[in-house]
Amino acid sequence: MKIQHIFFDLDNTLWDHRRNAYLTIKDLFDKEEITLKHTIDFEDFHSVYHEINEKLWEQIRDGEIDKEYLRKHRFYDTFKRFGIDDLELSMFFEEHFLDKILNYNHLVEGAQYILDYLKAKDYTLHIISNGFQEVTERKCILSKIDHYFQTITSADSVGVRKPNPAIFEYSLGLSDAKKEESILIGDDWIADVIGAQNFGMDVIFFDVLNENKEVENLKVIKHLLQIKEYL
Repeated sequence: MKIQHIFFDLDNTLWDHRRNAYLTIKDLFDKEEITLKHTIDFEDFHSVYHEINEKLWEQIRDGEIDKEYLRKHRFYDTFKRFGIDDLELSMFFEEHFLDKILNYNHLVEGAQYILDYLKAKDYTLHIISNGFQEVTERKCILSKIDHYFQTITSADSVGVRKPNPAIFEYSLGLSDAKKEESILIGDDWIADVIGAQNFGMDVIFFDVLNENKEVENLKVIKHLLQIKEYL
């Protein structure tokens, strides 16, 4: 069957979470004068935060921890790596990070163009995100891309995260789409690619981190504009 429904991952596929998070944490870091008070270089701090946060999100994806654990530990564990055991400071960062990150709404390069291109070709567009429900829709609204999507599914709506097939099943049911006429586009190898393939749905791997996975017949792009080669 011809593809009619396109399901996008959100963070780091369309919405530039890495860039927006970096700018938000830098604002908090400078405002709280962390370098002055604790002699920590911001780039070193951010590098450790990124490593810890990525690992925690992998654990959430794999069902090992919940979002409350992530929220308590990503900044706490980062500060602790620098010898600062301060739960109050880390929770200040966490609470303000969630509030302030939506002040930045940079999109991944080419996102606006490709959404216009796909919409003009009469594809029906959707979001399937592993992010938090309360944040996912606001990201779409504040970055002015919400109107492109017929449905927006976040993991909190279902109680499971990609690659669990239940979130794909839920999103397809919500959109009244069939697997054979649907394709997912995402940047996470396990959540998006393995998840979609195990569910029996076609997928385009957005290899933004140059993982260079070699899988026969896998559709791979390095830039969003390359979606035009497949759709």
